[in-house]
Amino acid sequence: MKPWMILAATALCAIQTQPARAAVAADPLAPEVTSLAPNRFLWNDDATLGPVSIVVSIPDQKAYVYRGMTLIGASTVSTGKGGKDTPIGTFPILQKSEVHKSNLYDSAPMPFMQRLTWDGVAIHAGINPGFPASHGCIRVPTAFARKLFAVTSKGTPVMVTDASAVEGWLPPIAEDPADMQLETATANGSVLQTAAQ
Repeated sequence: MKPWMILAATALCAIQTQPARAAVAADPLAPEVTSLAPNRFLWNDDATLGPVSIVVSIPDQKAYVYRGMTLIGASTVSTGKGGKDTPIGTFPILQKSEVHKSNLYDSAPMPFMQRLTWDGVAIHAGINPGFPASHGCIRVPTAFARKLFAVTSKGTPVMVTDASAVEGWLPPIAEDPADMQLETATANGSVLQTAAQ
């Protein structure tokens, strides 16, 4: 087992014995994760651990990938810049396309696209400077996007949060995709379009 996964497992045991602390499924604060430079990621998948879920922390500018309650991967990301903010909420993956081009931004390439909203927000490979720089999408390094694409499916839950790893979270669980979309639309004060862009 990789050293950062051992640290994560140790942290999980500590969390389970300290109920007053904010809940984090496995320790995304392990040194290997916190020191990730832009365009870098960690990956140590074990398909026997259960279904995949994803947490994207806007303040951390990182994505954390879980199987059940175990952290299996982490990557730097680039979320939406000012005025083009990435919406907060829990989204199901609605659509996947290995080779995709933007319908909104001059056919910009969006490799390994995983759509989160019908109005144009997706996780995809792209420029990843480690700070908010997109038009609302969640850009990740290409090699990470490829690995993530391979382990997700339509309906995989993705939680985008304004909480940092220091504050903690629990990974999302799969729910009804329509309910997740409605709840997120309400939380963001907007109505999601029903037709794909």
